[in-house]
Amino acid sequence: MDCAWHVHPSKQPVSMIPGPRNLITDIAGLRVGNAADAALKSGVTVLTADAPFTASVAVQGGAPGTRETDLLAPDKTAPGVDALVLSGGSAFGLAAAQGVMDALHEDGRGFAVHAARVPLVSAAILFDLLNGGDKNWELNPYPALGRTAYGSAARDFALGTVGAGTGAQTAMHKGGLGSASLVLEGGITVGALVAPNPLGSVTTPSGRHFWAQNAEFHGEFGDLGPDPARGFQPLPASRKAAAMARQGNTTIAIVATDASLDKAQCHRMAVAAHDGIARAIQPAHTPMDGDLVFAAATGEKPLSAPDLELAWIGHAASLCLARAIARAVWEATPAPADTLPTLRAELGLIP
Repeated sequence: MDCAWHVHPSKQPVSMIPGPRNLITDIAGLRVGNAADAALKSGVTVLTADAPFTASVAVQGGAPGTRETDLLAPDKTAPGVDALVLSGGSAFGLAAAQGVMDALHEDGRGFAVHAARVPLVSAAILFDLLNGGDKNWELNPYPALGRTAYGSAARDFALGTVGAGTGAQTAMHKGGLGSASLVLEGGITVGALVAPNPLGSVTTPSGRHFWAQNAEFHGEFGDLGPDPARGFQPLPASRKAAAMARQGNTTIAIVATDASLDKAQCHRMAVAAHDGIARAIQPAHTPMDGDLVFAAATGEKPLSAPDLELAWIGHAASLCLARAIARAVWEATPAPADTLPTLRAELGLIP
């Protein structure tokens, strides 16, 4: 290809602007699908593409729930995956990946093993079993939700109370599904997709400002500005802990780029992206959170100075992830039997 991102070693490519959709699907070839059950207060989000893509993962929380993540290690044989799944439902939600896998198989997708094809689907889950939804199912609903989410995958998709973010909660407010993108100088695009359901808070102690405010573009999460309080402010008591339990958290996310990265470079991108969780949530990466970031690369744009460019791709991924977390909370909408308020409702911006 002749579209390499040429960067002189002394030049720092700090120019970044959101992509046209300000979604992870600003990366050409990626599609996102969502499915949810309002009574269940839970759902599934799927990231897929027309062809397998390189992926890796980094886990920094103490309580993760995953499927098929070992194959994402740089030393493992699998060259790429067909889809990444974010799901509610705790361990029950891992079954969503089976629904996605079955649908991919019907589409003729999968890793070729002689005459057989095996779709490769990695998944992570968050705990939303105590959020006021009806969890008394007879048949695990997540395989069907996974299949529906895969079937709806498109470049445009909704944020807030959708998909894996349907039942998400932060310490103080309802969570949701968020996404954001950045186009770096030279044309490489980076994006993030996240369902924040943390032990920690996405807002400052006043409850009226985002920790991630200094990463905001164009009022994308309310233009609430910085908290005017100066110095250290102790965090208030968690509403989430009072409403449900001290266990059962997790922020699960995907960051992606159109740069040509191998699995080791994807892993480094995922590690760097965890800074976005720390920017946007306090506390983060606790023993009760399963904080996890997948990283994906479509390989469209080769690198000319890999170490320097990868540093800025990782930085952009962390900024996108911080913004996506705030957008998820900002776009959340109220629903019957919610145990926590939405931020905008508490600010008096919606009924």
